[in-house]
Amino acid sequence: MSEPRELADETALVETALVEDRVRRGRGPQDRPALGRVPVALVVPSLLALLLLLLPLVGLLLRAPWSTFLERVREPEILDALRLSLVTSTIATVLCLVLGVPLAWLLARTSFRGSGTVRALVSVPLVLPPVVGGVALLMAFGRRGVVGQWLDEAFGITVPFTTAAVVLAQTFVALPFLVMSVEGSLRTADPRYDEVAATLGARRLVTFVRVTLPLAGPGIAAGAALAWARALGEFGATITFAGSVPGVTRTMPLQIYSAMQSDADTAIMLSVILLLISVAVLAGLRGSWAARA
Repeated sequence: MSEPRELADETALVETALVEDRVRRGRGPQDRPALGRVPVALVVPSLLALLLLLLPLVGLLLRAPWSTFLERVREPEILDALRLSLVTSTIATVLCLVLGVPLAWLLARTSFRGSGTVRALVSVPLVLPPVVGGVALLMAFGRRGVVGQWLDEAFGITVPFTTAAVVLAQTFVALPFLVMSVEGSLRTADPRYDEVAATLGARRLVTFVRVTLPLAGPGIAAGAALAWARALGEFGATITFAGSVPGVTRTMPLQIYSAMQSDADTAIMLSVILLLISVAVLAGLRGSWAARA
């Protein structure tokens, strides 16, 4: 008689654990109502929202000069803009990782006075108009800026209207995407692993590198991809702070803006290239988002 009772107790424990796990993770797809049971008042605006998002992209693809696509891509100024965009956005992403991951860890795993203010400041570039960000960068790193004046007088370094200015502008607008993604990943990761590592004698830095970073790996990868995509598409802060010098600061978005004034087909083709890159980034992030769903 004892074995059936023990089996029933174990079954109850398993069922309880499954329920708690589902509550912790959220409701699964099997609990969601079918589309036919959703009120029409919700379906109609949802479809309109999808149309609003898809129609411009469809129009872009339909108007693209596919017959001369490869020929236009080989033009030197296009290749220079593409190369500059890929190089600067990659460097900006590395800077975001080096600077943003420690900041995200501080916001997620430590408690200090003013943490809410710091989190709000990190989010400012998300809502700040990019051109305002470019003006702010000029006031900070321009030849008469707060830091730029000192760099010019002490070392003869001029930041604005250089490739370094492009990287700085891209890092400024992309950093919040990485910080917020990594912070969210660290908050959902179980901190008890860090505590166990500490009880075993591991130092904080060793724990951070060997335990915390692997646990937050998917969030870091997703944040890096989002930061890279945001840096690749940056326009307003770049043209304000770095200008539009061919081969030096003219990235793909700036090349599109320049082409729109003389050759619309080239501008459409460059837009399609950035669209394809964005789709590739989303495809790469699909696994990470699916794991959180």
